[in-house]
Amino acid sequence: LEYQRVIKARYLEGSTDERADLERTYHMLLEMSALFQPMMVDVSLALHRAWQAGRSILFEGAQGAMLDVDLGTYPFATSSNTTTGGVLTGLGVGPKMIDEVIGVVKAYTTRVGAGPFPTELVDATGERIRELGDEYGATTGRPRRCGWLDLVALRHTARINGVDAIAVTKLDVLDELPEIKICTAYELDGRRSDQVPLDLAQLAHVKPMYETLPGWQTDTTGITSFDNLPEKAQRYLRYIADDLQVDIRVVSTGAKREETILVGA
Repeated sequence: LEYQRVIKARYLEGSTDERADLERTYHMLLEMSALFQPMMVDVSLALHRAWQAGRSILFEGAQGAMLDVDLGTYPFATSSNTTTGGVLTGLGVGPKMIDEVIGVVKAYTTRVGAGPFPTELVDATGERIRELGDEYGATTGRPRRCGWLDLVALRHTARINGVDAIAVTKLDVLDELPEIKICTAYELDGRRSDQVPLDLAQLAHVKPMYETLPGWQTDTTGITSFDNLPEKAQRYLRYIADDLQVDIRVVSTGAKREETILVGA
């Protein structure tokens, strides 16, 4: 608190804003701590005991794998590990506690803020995907950048996360498109590349190489069975799964919880 008080005091030099009150802030936090104390536990120990007891544990990551501070598009990244390794370091559990990794991916690609985005659509199609997918920041309302699915990036993230199966979300957003493109490789300096370049400057200059699939142009909202999806939608999903060499476990067909397909359930 003392450090923060000094920083804020420096920041407010010449300002009429109230300076930080160390004593008042301390007592406020002390009062708040009484509310949280009953809910505070050693998370690592609690999870280990649950695991030893044979209980099922679901770990949920945050943000996208390409934002990982070590394996993502640094410096256009977050400050932590967003890959599977972040579960271990963030919760204090061992790798043996993870039996299966399910990668969650949209049926198209989005990115927030600056950074390389090979498949970005800066046209009417991109705008339409943003509108249909409600791709705006929940807090700030900031529009997300939208583009075609990038299998090169997906292969990279599937590998570094050890993905066993995938959950494909927002399939219904693509319902009205007459054709759908999938990036299967990059062109870099006139050569084909199936990998994400390690050099960020190179990634910023790659050109996507696309496979074009026919759109299904049928409303899939609320469908809860894979077999009831339009054949062209099934083909699109199988194309993704076959390329990544993983199973599809979940497909979402709407914003509601019940608008979900549990494949094979």
